[in-house]
Amino acid sequence: MGAADEDQVIRVLVVDDSALVRRLVTTALTGDPGIEVVGVAVNGLDAIAKTDELLPDVVTLDIEMPELDGLGALRIIRERHPRQAVIMFSTLTERGARQTLEALSLGAADYLTKPSASGGGVSEAVATVREQLVPRIKALAGVRLIAAAVPASRIQAPDVRGQEPVAPGHGIAARSQELAAPSLGIEAVVIGCSTGGPDALARIFADLDSDFPVPIAVVQHMPPIFTRMLAERLNKVSGLEVREAVDGDEWRPGLALLAPGDFHLKLRRGPTRVDVFLDQSEPENFCRPAVDALFRSALSVFGGNVLACVLTGMGQDGLVGAGELACRGATIVVQDEPSSVVWGMPGAVAEAGLAHETVPLDQIARRLVRLST
Repeated sequence: MGAADEDQVIRVLVVDDSALVRRLVTTALTGDPGIEVVGVAVNGLDAIAKTDELLPDVVTLDIEMPELDGLGALRIIRERHPRQAVIMFSTLTERGARQTLEALSLGAADYLTKPSASGGGVSEAVATVREQLVPRIKALAGVRLIAAAVPASRIQAPDVRGQEPVAPGHGIAARSQELAAPSLGIEAVVIGCSTGGPDALARIFADLDSDFPVPIAVVQHMPPIFTRMLAERLNKVSGLEVREAVDGDEWRPGLALLAPGDFHLKLRRGPTRVDVFLDQSEPENFCRPAVDALFRSALSVFGGNVLACVLTGMGQDGLVGAGELACRGATIVVQDEPSSVVWGMPGAVAEAGLAHETVPLDQIARRLVRLST
């Protein structure tokens, strides 16, 4: 699917066996002039047929349905339409998390908690769906969303060799071949991602061995339960030990820690070691965990001896933290646009002139190894 023009109407197919959910989602989406619901489907077989017939830009797909479930439908849809953008509707349960991660590994672009009219009623449910689903649909369709402005003083960055500051949008990425890892060496690798992140992380960690010399911390925008399941999946494919972070974890080589859902992951230096602490301070960029919180804490502990990597994701979480790190001489690597599901987070860093390297996903693990050794 190609990038959409801002004036182009995005065509959406809504798939759910529940008539109530179909009505909630359809009502929420038709309230946006940039989106058209071109059809609805009631099960997986119906979804496949309607996708073939209507060729929508985005499909919203329930996981648990009769006839053929969402995972089965997703496999066939992606086989027939490899570039089809699909958003899964999930439940905040262990089973729902496991199914959602399976869907993401099969090529679903994003997921959303299944809407319900209980509690606040239909109007509140519609508003919640509109708030959460519309930005995802527009991001997946290639519409550039306008993010809150960040003061230029927060994102100006000097060349890592201490030259004059470079204004946002100029210079650093273009001169990436002149830059080198900080001379004192990398002591921390910090990674941030959102939409498309689970699959990107799986591909990166599959190429990292147990002898990777630097500890890694990861923020992936996900709710509780989901982050634990994701860490378990990453641990199975990687030579590294990968797990969800626990408050007080020691920062050590051979270990990669994933921020738990609803907790910021931060680093701190104690009397004898660096360790991890988790907190539930205010969300940043509407996120908890937030990439900026991790990046800022890595800066406070290691200064410029940090390698920060921003992967696919919607929004601009990580932009301010990357700017502050770059100002201290840290190395900033971002995923390139063609390999990103959504080039929001990495694009914000690159377009601000803060990325020393813009790298395809299949080369990121290799770059992390080279820059850290």
